[in-house]
Amino acid sequence: MSLKTDLQGQIGDIFRTIWTERDGIVVPTDTSITLGNNAVKIDAVVLYADLADSTAMVNSLPPHIAAEIYKTFLYCAAKIIKSQGGEVTAYDGDRVMAVFLESEKNTNAIKAAMKIHAAVRNIVQPGFDKIYSAISSYKLKHVCGIDRSDLYVAKTGVRGANDLVWVGRAANYAAKLSALPETYQTYITKTVYDGMLDVAKFTNGQNMWWTITQTSVPIQVYGST
Repeated sequence: MSLKTDLQGQIGDIFRTIWTERDGIVVPTDTSITLGNNAVKIDAVVLYADLADSTAMVNSLPPHIAAEIYKTFLYCAAKIIKSQGGEVTAYDGDRVMAVFLESEKNTNAIKAAMKIHAAVRNIVQPGFDKIYSAISSYKLKHVCGIDRSDLYVAKTGVRGANDLVWVGRAANYAAKLSALPETYQTYITKTVYDGMLDVAKFTNGQNMWWTITQTSVPIQVYGST
C-alpha cells in the first residue's frame, strides 16, 4: 500500500465514522481513550503557564542556563498545579497546560496561578541570582491564562506516537491569554471570574482584579498581579 493510499483511507474512515461520546468526571488519559472516533466530554478549567520573552532568553543565555530556567519554572508550575488539585496535561516547550475538574476548580486554578507567580518571584529568581548574578542580570517573566468551558477530549496521532487533543474554548483561550503582555501575571475570563470564591477575588477587602479592554479573545478578561 502506498503512503497516499494509506492517508486517503484513514482520512475517509475518520470523516465517515460515527463518534462515540461519554461524560467524564476525571481528567482523561491516553489510556482511557482509543484512537478511534471516541471522545470524553468534561466541564473544565484550563490553565496555561508560559514563560514570557523566552526567545530573548535563549538568544542571550548559554543553552544550559536557558534549559535550567525551563526546568525550574516548569517543575515549580507542575508541583503547584498538582497541589491545587489540577492535572498537568501537556508540556509545550516553555509552557505547561493543566486541567482542573473539582467543585472549586475556578478558585483552585487561580490559586495555582498566583502561587506560580510567588514561586517565580521568591524561589526561582533568587535561586538563579544566587548562582548566575555575576554573569547575567536576566529576570524571569511569565504569564498564566485561565478559562473554563466544556471540552471535547480525543486521541490523535498514530499508534506509537499519539497524544490527546483538547477541543473547546477554554483550551484555546487560556493559551491565548498566557501569551498576553506580562503587565499582569494572571489573566482570566469573565466565566472564571464569575465562578470563583471571594478568597481568590479580594485581599484586605480590595478587589485584586483589573478589567482588561484589549485582548486576543472576544470575551471580558480580567488581570491581576
